[in-house]
Amino acid sequence: MALFALSRGVARSHPVNVSFEFFPPVSEKAEASLWDAVTRLERLAPAFVSVTYGAGGSTRERTLRTVKRIMDNTSLNVAAHLTCVGASREEVDAVIGELNAAGVRRFVALRGDPEEGVGQKYQPRADGYANGAELVAGLKTFGDFDISVSAYPEKHPESPDFQTDLDMLKRKVDNGASRAITQFCFDNDVFEAYLERVRKAGIYIPIVPGILPIHHFGKVASFAGRCGASIPDWLHERFDGLDEDPETRQLVSSAVAAEQVADLVQRGITDFHFYTMNRAELPLAVCRLLGIHEDRGGIQEASGAGGNEPAAA
Repeated sequence: MALFALSRGVARSHPVNVSFEFFPPVSEKAEASLWDAVTRLERLAPAFVSVTYGAGGSTRERTLRTVKRIMDNTSLNVAAHLTCVGASREEVDAVIGELNAAGVRRFVALRGDPEEGVGQKYQPRADGYANGAELVAGLKTFGDFDISVSAYPEKHPESPDFQTDLDMLKRKVDNGASRAITQFCFDNDVFEAYLERVRKAGIYIPIVPGILPIHHFGKVASFAGRCGASIPDWLHERFDGLDEDPETRQLVSSAVAAEQVADLVQRGITDFHFYTMNRAELPLAVCRLLGIHEDRGGIQEASGAGGNEPAAA
């Protein structure tokens, strides 16, 4: 079935909810790019948007400033990312208190990566939160926050096996997590198999696939290798020879992301989290292909909330 015919079928039969991730800008030019993306994507009325927190807490002030600006100048529900790596409980609690005082009621709670970056060995501080599960529990002592956590369809690169990974996710849920957002995954069969593992483990919160529109294939492939995400052969073929052809690459990127989301919707998945890289064009294109238009706030032909179950479940 052609992509456009498939997307029309999705729009008529399934409610689709989207959320978007941004990161704090480092310059005036980056600030302008971020704000352009925020204002354009706001018109889609996403369920929420999130603002990342740099490795080792390195963007604390910029994250807070970005969160406050979005809260003060848009109608968006904003989730602040929060990590515990490299910080004491006292330091993390101070950040939670600051965000709480600013009116933040949504968090994306993550263990985080060491400041040296992805792939570096994590060492918890004796006086800190040891992992994401402990961080969720700590957040809940401050209030009844909406808390998203991470999940890994191909397991976390530091986990020895899937069972260890699922045990950690279960602890996060038991401590109060509202949903899990996955690491990007380009193989929908892998995502669906992971969702089945999660449900068999007795975990029933929404598992929201993280969707990464590919702005530069080489950079995505390099990052994927460091964080344990695989790149299917067919995806290599789609982008082969396009490194110096940004116009064609963007068209292919839109098609790949739209095909992935449309296929997941056909499998019963209805919530999606887009890693925007502070750019609006690809998420906008994908959402429009799925029937989500600016100033409409989602698909009008259907109503209700999705539970992110595979169609056969």
